[in-house]
Amino acid sequence: MAEPSPPASGTPAPFDGGRGDDLEKYTLRGARQILQLLQDLITHRGLITAHTGGGNSFMTAVLRVDEDRRRVMLDASPDPQANRRALAAPRLTCVTQIDGIRIQFPLSGVSEGQDKGRPALFAPLPTEMLRLQRREFYRLQVPLTHELSCLLKAEDLGRKPVEASARVIDIGAGGIAVLLPAGTAEFVIGGVLPGCRLALPDGEPIELDLEVRNINRQTQRNGTEQLRVGLRFAALPRTADTRIQRYIFKTERELNAKARGGI
Repeated sequence: MAEPSPPASGTPAPFDGGRGDDLEKYTLRGARQILQLLQDLITHRGLITAHTGGGNSFMTAVLRVDEDRRRVMLDASPDPQANRRALAAPRLTCVTQIDGIRIQFPLSGVSEGQDKGRPALFAPLPTEMLRLQRREFYRLQVPLTHELSCLLKAEDLGRKPVEASARVIDIGAGGIAVLLPAGTAEFVIGGVLPGCRLALPDGEPIELDLEVRNINRQTQRNGTEQLRVGLRFAALPRTADTRIQRYIFKTERELNAKARGGI
């Protein structure tokens, strides 16, 4: 079986905007629609972030869908502790993207087993899947080749000031998500990091304040642990919003051209 493609930039944290009528129209519950979307994940070999609760997550992928037994098979984590958390969790919240469309679905009743001699996780097919493509929630996955970074001014475990360079993995109109090694700095949800510096390809870095919105500890497929931190733009200097939107538009255009074989 082919290995899943490596992530272009990581995947988002679970959507926490609440349910209600606003999201109902983006929620799929038909069995055929759910099976097709799961097959799309297999075809695209997309990596999934499986959140087990308590700020813990691990990277996985859909390996197979068994329609007869009504279950889905996921790749197990190389970290035994991550697998134990998955088995003990009341549910996994799986988050990924396909072509800029956010996909999120819950899995419960996870069990472990083998697939062709390899460890795997099994769960009943999800009863619903969120397929969300709304501009206000859109986040551009930053290509690895761009090496986009942000210098975070935070504190370490001893509450001493520390500067941490983090890789920007996605960016949108309202904020960014970054990835950095666990233990690099200490973050508190709701805390504001003043005087951070976002380095875009064009021009000087943007100095801005960032508010910590979510923190997730991720076990990568090689077993290392990293922090994925979601940050909201708390204060943007004048013209910074235009530069960010210009970067997103230009990158989208380049990625679409490559997908069509234009460049």
